[in-house]
Amino acid sequence: MSDRDAVRRAYDEMAETYAAERSAEGRGTEILTEFLDALPERPRLLDAGCGQGTPVLARIAESGDPVGLDFSREQLRLARGNVPDAPLVRGDMTALPFESDAFDAVTAFHSLIHVPSGDHEAVLAEFARVLRPGGRVLLTEGVEEWSGQNPDWLDSGVEMRWDIAGAEATKSQLADAGFAVEDEWLVVDELADDEVRKPFLEARLEE
Repeated sequence: MSDRDAVRRAYDEMAETYAAERSAEGRGTEILTEFLDALPERPRLLDAGCGQGTPVLARIAESGDPVGLDFSREQLRLARGNVPDAPLVRGDMTALPFESDAFDAVTAFHSLIHVPSGDHEAVLAEFARVLRPGGRVLLTEGVEEWSGQNPDWLDSGVEMRWDIAGAEATKSQLADAGFAVEDEWLVVDELADDEVRKPFLEARLEE
């Protein structure tokens, strides 16, 4: 099982390596573009697990009101350089430091998969709480349930851990949190071994 402190330390230690490997124009950004284009004019968007601020915050900074949240100080330091005008908050996805009904949309790229499996439902419930009725979420998952670690992720010498619920379990958890899943895509993850395809899930908070 993932340990949130271990994951946080890992992202602090390998912030520069991860930023170099995770391209702002990586696979799946066309899905993100369509998602952002379908939002209301100048949407308020929370990027949960924003990392270095790409691809989400930098992409919407000129057309919306983005807020980035991450628990890694080093990731937020890099995000400040990439999106200097966006509010950035250090916090935990299981207890979002925002008022209810505060956002039009939430994105969670490569972040839910690091949360301990027992806390996934709490994260999705928090997404539902901070979204306005009819708000939308776009998140990435894994196809199948899997928990594990890589002691030398991205040849960084740093151990990274994951807790992946799987697409079907995540869709069920989204429904329990009050979301209706409206679309799903399988996209190759450029940082995974063997061209692994990862699901993108888009859901709407029911009114």
